[in-house]
Formats: sequence, C-alpha cells, structure tokens
Amino acid sequence: MRKHLALAACVALAACGQKADLEPAAGQSLPVAASGASAPPSADELLTPDPQAAPERSVELRRRSEEREDDPFDLPPPE
Repeated sequence: MRKHLALAACVALAACGQKADLEPAAGQSLPVAASGASAPPSADELLTPDPQAAPERSVELRRRSEEREDDPFDLPPPE
C-alpha cells in the first residue's frame, strides 16, 4: 500500500512540473481584438500585468524623526 501511495505521489509531482504554451480550452477562443487594435492579444500579452496592476515598490526610508500631522479622523472610541 505504501509503495502505491509513494508511486502516486511521484506521478502527481511529475505532472506539476509540466510546462507548455498556454492554449485556449477546446471549443474556446482568445478574446476578440479591442476596438482599434489590429489583432487580438496573445496569451503572453494577456498574462503580462499592466504597470498599474503591479506598481514599483516605493522604499523611502525616514532619515530623521518627524512629527505626525494631526489626524481629524483619529477619534476616541465611542462610550
């Protein structure tokens, strides 16, 4: 029983590593071309996020302590 379970685990693990070009499911097609576009987008273009979807990280370190501005929405909890 253990050998069968180990074999099944190896087969499942091997199936996870399969890499191939993405294709639409059978009977389906890629989205139609946008208005004004000459051709519909490819699978790679559809998988590439826009810069707004994955913006650059802003890592601005504080060089010195700064006083916080007064927050008008920082109210005490209601009683």
